[in-house]
Amino acid sequence: MRVENSFIPAPGVGETTERRLWEHGVTHWDDFDASAPGVGEATAENVHAFIDDARAALDAGDTHFFAEAFPNNALWRLYENVADDVAYFDIETTGLDKRSSDVTTVSVHRGNSTKTLVRGDDLTSENLAELLDASLVVSFNGKRFDQPFVEHNYDVELDAPHLDLMYLCRRLDLTGGLKQVEQDLGIDRGGMDVDGREAVRLWHRYEDGDEAALDRLVEYNRYDTQNLQTLLDTVADRLHEEVFEPHA
Repeated sequence: MRVENSFIPAPGVGETTERRLWEHGVTHWDDFDASAPGVGEATAENVHAFIDDARAALDAGDTHFFAEAFPNNALWRLYENVADDVAYFDIETTGLDKRSSDVTTVSVHRGNSTKTLVRGDDLTSENLAELLDASLVVSFNGKRFDQPFVEHNYDVELDAPHLDLMYLCRRLDLTGGLKQVEQDLGIDRGGMDVDGREAVRLWHRYEDGDEAALDRLVEYNRYDTQNLQTLLDTVADRLHEEVFEPHA
């Protein structure tokens, strides 16, 4: 599903009206006109105004427009439009408090490559800002954890629209942490059995001189990040089938 299939950002259009439009064959902005069923004159004007603004935003690559226009639970509709410029990210830390704990590694997966930044080496504000400068950033529980940690510890403001997969998974009754959701969906992580607590221990072992511990920590962090793309593909497909296909 793409943003061009959406009408809910227009004032006066809720999910019920949007479904009615789809059911009557108005499944794309190009299909909409003033005779659309169940839409009054004022609402039709609002829809036309939204479509004009949205087309301009798409042409300009302005994804912030859609982050502001869409309800949070519908931002996933932007994914297909910007799939080539998504930054999937995940961090590891020494604890749960952003004020007293350190960020140890940050992995960002974009395109076909994954970059891991390490504390004390290349984990800098400049490098973070560059890697996270994307049309869309994607995390799992990142709005409550990863983003506040990064912004507090590295003075990096995450400007891009942020899609947190934890909430989309809950919408599909996929509960628990990332590892549990991966297991429920059959997403493989290569036998990697590290968890958050072990990640902290690995970092401390690295600080004591164990380079192999850092290698394992980085591998764990990278699995967390790379699997987000597989998870988003799966979740977006399911939401497309649930939200759009029955009415189109």
